[in-house]
Amino acid sequence: MSASPGRAPRRAVRAAALACCAVLAAGCFGPAARTGADTAAATPAAAPASAVDLEGQYLKVIGAVLPSVVQIQAGDGLGSGVVYDDAGHIVTNAHVVGSERTFQVTTAQDRRPLTARLVSSYPEQDLAVIRLDRPPGGLRPAVFGDSGKVRVGQIVLAMGSPLGLSSSVTQGIVSATGRTVSEGSGGGGTGATIADMVQTSAAINPGNSGGALVGLDGRVVGIPTLAATDPDLGGGAAPGIGFAIPASMVRTVADQIIAKGRVVDSGRAALGITARTVVDDRYRPAGAAVVTVLGGGPAAGAGLRPGDVITRLGDRPVTSVTSLSEALAAGRPGQRTTVTYQRDGAEGTAEVTLGEQ
Repeated sequence: MSASPGRAPRRAVRAAALACCAVLAAGCFGPAARTGADTAAATPAAAPASAVDLEGQYLKVIGAVLPSVVQIQAGDGLGSGVVYDDAGHIVTNAHVVGSERTFQVTTAQDRRPLTARLVSSYPEQDLAVIRLDRPPGGLRPAVFGDSGKVRVGQIVLAMGSPLGLSSSVTQGIVSATGRTVSEGSGGGGTGATIADMVQTSAAINPGNSGGALVGLDGRVVGIPTLAATDPDLGGGAAPGIGFAIPASMVRTVADQIIAKGRVVDSGRAALGITARTVVDDRYRPAGAAVVTVLGGGPAAGAGLRPGDVITRLGDRPVTSVTSLSEALAAGRPGQRTTVTYQRDGAEGTAEVTLGEQ
């Protein structure tokens, strides 16, 4: 499965634009002086007993969450973001901020644009943090939940600015958890391979990138980032299949950026190489060819050389750079595993201790 990121171009919205295939959604919730951490301040709601109760719960969560969702203008593109703390930090996608350093942010409480600046971007996880120059009074941070408690079938709401339509809400369910998805590098994407993503049926459209996926208890369970694309639809978005970066990873990255100015402990495994996809005589992907080997890195220590073609990492087949990234995403720094490779027409194996990206 492939997936594509998306941010909406800054343009007028037409009905025909709704046929666009792209990505993402948003949402959040929390008291006025809260940080992005999950606390008892957001008490899980009781399960609705009727349609009226369910509608009332929707209205309650939307009323509490939308003030934490912002619209971000980055150059000519529009995306969404989630207020992370009362100091004016906002978490969003790296592909929303792109190469920009300054942004115009519109909050739900005040339609006048506010200026924000980039704190740091971490494209490897497609996350970034920006900060408002002058945080307005009453800024409401979101409460981020525990991704480990997300369950398939759980009702979720996606909130953001699809196609520039700010403060929009859609609903769906959690369709799956633990997905590893590779983001395209075209169309503004970062090319990241992201593990443990939350799959949702909530509608995701361009401009929702960087917003929030919210449970009925008002906690953010993820940052919607990708929509699946279907080759049979000409590469268009596959309806009802979107992906969100899990809230726990969002908190890990955002907390490091705010405290250190950058990510210092990614938790992402690496081999210490650059590689390219090679094909067989039928032009089918057949492995990841090593282009360069980082001196002193894991691959160098295992004896891998430029020209080697990696065909397996542990028990996972490697047919391309993407599948190698997905195999690494399933590992952890410090993990010991086996690399299977081709060299001069012969197969070899090497034991490697994974490093950190």
